[in-house]
Amino acid sequence: MSLDKELSEYTAKTHLSRALHDEALAVMPGGNSRTTTFFDPYPFYFQRGQGAHIWDADGNDRLDFNGNYTSLILGHAPPDVIKAVQQVVEAGLSFPGPTEHEIRLAEMLTRRVPSVEQIRFTNSGTEATLNAVRLARAFTGRPKLAKFEGAYHGTHDWVMVSVSPDPKAAGSRKRPKAVASSAGVPPAVLKHTVVLPWNDAEACEQIVEAEAANLAAVIVDPLLSNGGTIPPAEGFLERLRALTERHGIVLIFDEVISFRVAWGGAQERLGIRPDLTTFGKIVGGGLPVGAFGGRADIMGFYDPRKGGARISHGGTFNANPATMAAGVATLNALTPEAYARLDALADRLRGGVTRLLQATRRRGQVTGLGSLFTLHWTSEPLTDYRSSRPKDPEMPIRVFMGLLNEGILLTQRGLGACSCAMSEEDVDRFVNALARVLARG
Repeated sequence: MSLDKELSEYTAKTHLSRALHDEALAVMPGGNSRTTTFFDPYPFYFQRGQGAHIWDADGNDRLDFNGNYTSLILGHAPPDVIKAVQQVVEAGLSFPGPTEHEIRLAEMLTRRVPSVEQIRFTNSGTEATLNAVRLARAFTGRPKLAKFEGAYHGTHDWVMVSVSPDPKAAGSRKRPKAVASSAGVPPAVLKHTVVLPWNDAEACEQIVEAEAANLAAVIVDPLLSNGGTIPPAEGFLERLRALTERHGIVLIFDEVISFRVAWGGAQERLGIRPDLTTFGKIVGGGLPVGAFGGRADIMGFYDPRKGGARISHGGTFNANPATMAAGVATLNALTPEAYARLDALADRLRGGVTRLLQATRRRGQVTGLGSLFTLHWTSEPLTDYRSSRPKDPEMPIRVFMGLLNEGILLTQRGLGACSCAMSEEDVDRFVNALARVLARG
C-alpha cells in the first residue's frame, strides 16, 4: 500500500476540489477554518449529503463513517430534523432572548441523564468544557484542573494540554508531564494542569491525593475517544468517582462524543454519576451546539436572579431556536430500538474488521463501544493513549486515503461511527473496502 499511489488516485478524482482549495488559500490560512479536517495535498469539498452518503464537488459518492466527526447520528438530512428546522426558521432565525425550544431540549436531556439536574446551552463542545471548568473552579475555590493524557476536550487553553504528546517529551507513563498541545498556550496553564494516566487507578490515586487541596476538577472522556476509543478498565471510573468525592473534587464527564453510545450516554452505560457533564455533537441534530449541566447546587453559580450571577455566561447564539429544534427532533428519533440497531451495526463492523485482521495477520485491531469504533495499527494490548500509537506512523493516513479512494470516509486517525441511516450492507462494504486497501501493500 503506497501512499504516493493513493494520493495520485485521489488527486486524479478531485480536480474541482483542488481548484476550490486554491481559491481558499488566498483568503484563509491553510485554506480552511478547521485544522482537523485538513490533510495533504488538500481536502475534498463537500457538495451534499443524504442518508449515509456524501458527494464532493467532483461528484464522487462516499459512504460516510465520519458523520461530521460523529455528530450526525441519524445520517445526513434526516427528513424529520429538516422539517423541524424549516418550521422554526420560517418564524425567525434568532432572537435576543429565550424560546420554548430551549426548554424542550433541556427537559429531554435532564430526563435522559439523571446526573444533570440543570443545564445551559452553548454553541460548541469547546465552550461547554470551558464553562464547566470555570464553574468547577468557582464552586470549589481551587485553581487546578486534572485531565487524562491523550484526551481532547476542545481548543481553549486549559484543555490544550497533553492531547497527543510525543511520549519522549511527556515523562513516565505513570506520571505524565503536562505538555502544551498548541503554540500560544502560556506556561501558567501547564502549572495549573495535572495530567493523569488512563486506566492506571493506582497512579491516578497517588497523583490526585498529592494535588487534591488545589484540584477543582477532573475532566474525563469516559471512552478516551481521541486517544483511541479505549474503554475504561473494570472498576477504573468507579475508583475515580470515589476518589473525587472523597476530596470534594468536581468530576466532569465530557460526553460530547460518548453521549451517542446509549439513551443516557456513557454514564448510563458505565453506571457512573458525575457532578457535571458536557454535551455537543448529536444533541444539536447537525447544527452548532454545546451544553453543560449537572448538580443544581453547582449549576446555581450561573443563576442571574437575586443580585446577579456569580458567573456571567453570554453568547449571541446560545440556545439558537433552530439548533434546539433540531436537537429535539434528533433525540426523539433516538429510541431504545434505534440504539439497539446502532449497537448491532457497529458490532458487525468491529467483528468483520477483527476477522479480516486475523485472516491477513495484520498488525492491527479495532476498539469501540456502542456505535463508535477506532482502527488501531498496533498489536500491543490497548490500555491508554501511548499503547494506541501505531508502530508505523504513516499507516493511519495510508488507510484513510485508501478508504477514500474506495468510496469510504473515516477520520484521519481512524475514529468512525455508524449512523441510523446505515444498513448491514453498508457495514459489510466498509470491511470489504478495508480488505482491498490492505491487500495493496
